[in-house]
Amino acid sequence: AIALLIATPAFIFFGWLSDKIGRKYIILTGCALAALTYMPLFHALSKAANPALYAAQANSPVSVVANPDECSVQFDPVGKNKFDSSSCDIAKAYLAKAGISYANVIAPAGTVAQIHIGGTTIPVVNPAVVSGPDKAAAIKAFGAEVKTALTSVGYPEKADPAQINKPMVIAILVLLVLYVTMVYGPIAALLVELFPTRIRYTSMSLPYHIGNGWFGGFLPTTAFAMVAATGDIYYGLWYPIVACAVTVLVGLVFLPETFRRSLHG
Repeated sequence: AIALLIATPAFIFFGWLSDKIGRKYIILTGCALAALTYMPLFHALSKAANPALYAAQANSPVSVVANPDECSVQFDPVGKNKFDSSSCDIAKAYLAKAGISYANVIAPAGTVAQIHIGGTTIPVVNPAVVSGPDKAAAIKAFGAEVKTALTSVGYPEKADPAQINKPMVIAILVLLVLYVTMVYGPIAALLVELFPTRIRYTSMSLPYHIGNGWFGGFLPTTAFAMVAATGDIYYGLWYPIVACAVTVLVGLVFLPETFRRSLHG
């Protein structure tokens, strides 16, 4: 809330600035800065907001030992798949949902997946030998065992408010909101000026809803699938990073500057 209060007036500022110097390069600068800095900023945000988790991942790394042929792509846009048909899926789904990074270790075919946490090895539930209510109970017990093992080596269940570097968290969030304001401050004017009046409503609506509805709507499930596949909790950031980078490249080549263009064309 503090970061929003600080940064939200920048919507007005960048809208005003775009009336003075143009829309295109303010928008593309915001996208370029996001593409270049998202990864280090989110690493810094993790360290500032949950230093215990950041330290635990460095000192007691987690790995999943599994046959990669049994690991599915955990992409589920409708939220119906429990990803419990293989031991690999069960292990990765649990860790990805918990926000725990892990290394992937290849195991031979037929191997039941294992999770290594520090010096502890935890076998994963084998869906080939349990089913129905027994499988659900076994997965629940497995989750409790993993949680206990993680806690024992310093992985916190949640961030400790006393350890949060609040000024750093606020500063990073302010910067992230500023990137948004650089894009959204001028974008309404740009979209209005970009198209002639006879097709303006449709021309604004189509790209806006494709960008926000489809690309933005698929971000959570796509990012989760990327994290589950790689074991890197930051890997999902490549989705918006690539989107921003493509926007910059396409915008530089094809997007005209609409500054002071007549609205009646």
